[in-house]
Amino acid sequence: MTDTCPNVLKEWEQRFIDCLQNLGQDHDDDSHDFFHFQRVWKTACQIMDQDGAAADRLVVLAACYFHDVVVLPKNHPERSKASTLAAAKARELLQHMAFPEAQLENVCHAIESHSYSAGIVPETLEAKVVQDADRMEALGAIGLARVFYTSGVLRQKMFDPEDPMAAHRELSDRQFALDHFEQKLLRLPETMQTNAGREMAERNARYLADFRAKLLQELQGDYS
Repeated sequence: MTDTCPNVLKEWEQRFIDCLQNLGQDHDDDSHDFFHFQRVWKTACQIMDQDGAAADRLVVLAACYFHDVVVLPKNHPERSKASTLAAAKARELLQHMAFPEAQLENVCHAIESHSYSAGIVPETLEAKVVQDADRMEALGAIGLARVFYTSGVLRQKMFDPEDPMAAHRELSDRQFALDHFEQKLLRLPETMQTNAGREMAERNARYLADFRAKLLQELQGDYS
């Protein structure tokens, strides 16, 4: 089913919203809050529209709203299992809502494979769209806000003031937020699964690169 009518999608979206709001948030990571789910869905719609992808939008909608229904901190020893746990929780919730059984497996796969740390390859078009849409949250202005928010939560330093670009040391995004640019964020465009997602990622990665260049300039005392 790839042609779910807009009214049906809206009805399901409202049911997902009601479910998640009743469920509440059992973690303190505001970068993975309810509004994150909504943004990922909007981005997924842009990707599908621009690519002309014949994806099952109900599957994508469900995966976008439930992909982070279980969240583990970045420094949690089982962080790589979070998407698998989220898929299991999503299955339980969606079955309780009488979500179409024929589409449930595709939703769970999209949730399991969205995670960067899980390393699960997306095998369906829907999973590829969801993965790309979620990774866009790590780029651009939102990505910039999130990386420094997360470093603050983890009590990491913003950058190494003596060697911000790690010219004479190993990169360590467990210590410095700026190192995360080189270790992950600026590499995301090459991991995108769709043409539209790749184009979006390349544009927004340039935004991060421009920010980093301005930051390095200011660290030299140049605010021009």
